[in-house]
Amino acid sequence: MAAISTMPVLHEKKAPSEGSIIDEKLSVQDDEIELAPGSTPLVDLRAAALSDKVGNVYDNVRAVDLGTNGKERPIETDIDYAVRLVSLEDDPSMPIFTFRMWFLSLGLSCFGAILGQIFYFRPQTIDVSQLFLQIFAYIIGKFMEEVVPGPFENARLRTKNNRFWRWLNPGPFNIKEHVAITIMASTASSSALAISVFAAQDLYYNVRPNVAIGIFTLIASQLLGYGLAGIMRVFLVYPTFAIYPMLVPTVQLFDTLHRGKSAILQKKRMTFFWITCLVIFVWEWIPEYIAPTLTGVSIFCLANQKSAWFTRIFGGAAGNEGLGLFSLSFDWAYVGSGGGAIGSLFTPLSTQLSLYGGVAVCIVAFCACYARNVWHAQNFPFLTQLLFYENGTEYDQLSILNPDYTLNYQKLEEQGLPWYAASQLLYLISRTMYIGAALTHFLLWHGKTVYQIIRDSRTKETDDPHYQKMKIYKEVPWYWYMGMFVVTVAMALATCYTAKSQLPWWGLFIALIFCTLFIPIIGTLYCTVGYAPSIQNLIQMIGGAVVPGKPVANMYFTLYGYNSLLQSLNLLRDLKLGQYSKIPPRVTFTVQTIGTIIGALLNFAIMRTVIASHREVLLDVQGSNIWSGQQVQSYNSDAIAWGALGKPLYATGTRYGFVPYMLLAGLGFPIPLWLAHKRWPRAGFNHVFTPILVAELGFLSVGINSATFMSFLLAVFSQYYLRRYRATWFRKYNFLLSAALDGGTQIMIFVYTFAVGGGSGKVTPFPTWALNPVGNPDYCKRLSD
Repeated sequence: MAAISTMPVLHEKKAPSEGSIIDEKLSVQDDEIELAPGSTPLVDLRAAALSDKVGNVYDNVRAVDLGTNGKERPIETDIDYAVRLVSLEDDPSMPIFTFRMWFLSLGLSCFGAILGQIFYFRPQTIDVSQLFLQIFAYIIGKFMEEVVPGPFENARLRTKNNRFWRWLNPGPFNIKEHVAITIMASTASSSALAISVFAAQDLYYNVRPNVAIGIFTLIASQLLGYGLAGIMRVFLVYPTFAIYPMLVPTVQLFDTLHRGKSAILQKKRMTFFWITCLVIFVWEWIPEYIAPTLTGVSIFCLANQKSAWFTRIFGGAAGNEGLGLFSLSFDWAYVGSGGGAIGSLFTPLSTQLSLYGGVAVCIVAFCACYARNVWHAQNFPFLTQLLFYENGTEYDQLSILNPDYTLNYQKLEEQGLPWYAASQLLYLISRTMYIGAALTHFLLWHGKTVYQIIRDSRTKETDDPHYQKMKIYKEVPWYWYMGMFVVTVAMALATCYTAKSQLPWWGLFIALIFCTLFIPIIGTLYCTVGYAPSIQNLIQMIGGAVVPGKPVANMYFTLYGYNSLLQSLNLLRDLKLGQYSKIPPRVTFTVQTIGTIIGALLNFAIMRTVIASHREVLLDVQGSNIWSGQQVQSYNSDAIAWGALGKPLYATGTRYGFVPYMLLAGLGFPIPLWLAHKRWPRAGFNHVFTPILVAELGFLSVGINSATFMSFLLAVFSQYYLRRYRATWFRKYNFLLSAALDGGTQIMIFVYTFAVGGGSGKVTPFPTWALNPVGNPDYCKRLSD
C-alpha cells in the first residue's frame, strides 16, 4: 500500500511572480484587483474574488485541483483543507446577536447543562453531543424564522422596520447565529471536572463547600485554561497548518444547511445528509437495543464458545472482556467518532495507522504478559482498572487512610502495596512514554515552525486565507485573555484554602506550570493530526509526588493541571471553528465564556440536588438502574491511588518504580524515525506519529473493544481509497457523511435513553433472543460475573 501524504504540509507563501498555491487556486489576474496603500493584502482580496466568482467551495473543480491524469487530485496538504474542504464565503452584514440567537443559546445551554449533569449520575455513560445540539438548534432556529414576527412580516406596516424588529427576527436563520448557538450550548453541556471533586468531597469526606466557594471554584477551573489558550492562539489557531481535522464534518454541515441552497449540488448534499441521518437513526435501534450481537460479531467466538483465550483475544462486545481482534461491529455508536476528535472518516490516515499500529502492539503485549504471568497477571482479571491484593481480591483503599483521609503508613505496611493488572500497568507505561514522545516530536517536527510564527507575529502577517478574511473583525486583545488568567488564578488560590483542598499555594502553581508547558505540545498534535491523548494519569502521578499522601489535594492538583489543559484545547478548537465560519473573534470569546459560566452554575445546582436526594444510592457500589455514583467512585479511587499511594508505588526502587522513567524512554522514541526521514525523505517515516504509536500501547485496556477492527477498515477505505481514487466524492460527501452518521446516532441515543434506557425512570429491556443473548452479546465465554 502506497503511503499517502496526510500529514499537514506547512506551506510557504511565495511571491506572486512565482505562482503560489493561493495564486494558482484563485486564478484571479493581478490586473483585476487594485490595491490601495494600506489596504487588505492581496491574498485576502483574491480569496474574496474566488468566493464571488466561483461560489460554493464544493461546486467546482479548478485547473489547479486536477492531477496529471485529468482527474481531481486528492486532499493532501493543509492548504487543501483550508480552501478545498472549507468555504471562504463570508457576509459581514449577517446579524449575530439577535433575539433567537440569545434565546436558543441560553435555552440550549441550560438544557444541555442540566441534561449533561444528570447523565453524569446515571449508570449509562453518555455525553450531550455537539452534533445533536447543532441539528436541534437548526430545527428550532428555522421554526423561529417563520413564527417570530419581524420587520418583513407585513410590508405595509412600516413602523415594524426598525432596530427592535430587526433584532427580533432579521430574516433567514443564518450560519453565524447557528455557529454561535452551537458553541455556547456545547460549552455548557459537559459536566465540569470540578463536579467530580465536589461530589467526592461530599460523599466520601463529608466536606460540603458552600455555594459561593463551589461556584468560584467552578468558574476559576473552567476559565483558567481559556486565558492560556488565548495567548497561544497565534500559532495554534491562526496558521493554515492548524487544520483541526475533527472540525471539517461540523463546518461542512454548517455550510450545507446555510450556504448556496439554490445550487443543485448543495441541494443534493442537503438531501444526502438528511436521508443518511434518518437511516442511521432507524438502524441504530437494532444494534443498540434489539440485536446487541451486532455490536461485535466474532466468528472465532461463534466457532468456540468455551475458550477463555478466544474471549480474551477475539471477544470485546462486553465491557472488559476481550481485545476484539477481527471482530466486526455494525454499531456506529462504537465505530464512529461519536462527535469526538478521532473518527474513521475524517482523521488523516497517517494518524489512524499510527494509532492502529499501537493497537497491534497492544494486543501482542497484553496476551504475552498474561500468558507468561508477568507481574502476576494471571492473579487478576485480564482487563481491569482496579487495584488488587496479590491474591487477586480487590484492594481496600480506605483501610490505609487516616480519618482525615491522608495516608497512614503503618496501615499501609500492614495491608501491603496494591497490584495492577498487567493490562492496566501497560496502559500507564504507554501514557507515560507518550508525554516524552510528544515533547520530542513537537521539538523535532514543529518546533522550528512554531518558533518562526511566534518570532514573526509582530512583524509578519499570517497568510492563511481564512485568517485574512477575518481581518475585518475586531480581534480579542491579548490583555483580555491575560486579565482572565490573572483573575481566575486569584480565584483558584482563594478557593483552594476555603474549600479545604489540602493543596498548598505552591502546589497550584506547579499544576499551572505543567499545564502551560503541555498546551503547545498537546495543542500542536491536536490541531495538526487531530489527536490529543489524555495526560490525566501523568498529572495525577506528578500531584502524588508533589503533595504525597493527600488524595483530596491530588483531586485539586488534577483539576488545575489537567482540566485547564482540556479547556484550553476546547477554546482553541472553537476559535478555529469561528475562523472557518467567519464568526468575529469577540463573538466566539463571548459565547464561549457565557456558556462556560452557565454550565458551571447549573452543574453545581444539579449536583447538590442529586446528592441530597440519592446519597445512599450514589454511595452504593452497584447503584440502581436509574442513578449511579460510578464516575464519582472512579475519580475518588484514582485520587486515593495516585494521591495517597503515588509516592509509595512509584518511588525509585519500589515495585512500579520504573514507570516514571518511561518518560525518559519516550523522549528518545521519535529520534530514530526523524533521523531516518532525514536520511530517506521519501520512505514515509514522516507519516509515523510516534506519540500516537506509544500512547496506544494500552489502547484496549478497558471498555468495549469490538469496533476497533471495523474502524480500521473504514479508515483505510475512506482516507486511502476514497481520498485517492474518488477525490471528488470524497471532497463533496465524505465529511458530510461522517456528520450525518454521528448526528443521527447521537439523536437516537438521546431518544433511546429516555424512551427505554432508564432516562425517564424506567428501564424497558428488549426480550432475549438469538441476537440478544444472556451473557456476552458476541457469544464468547463469560470471564467475569
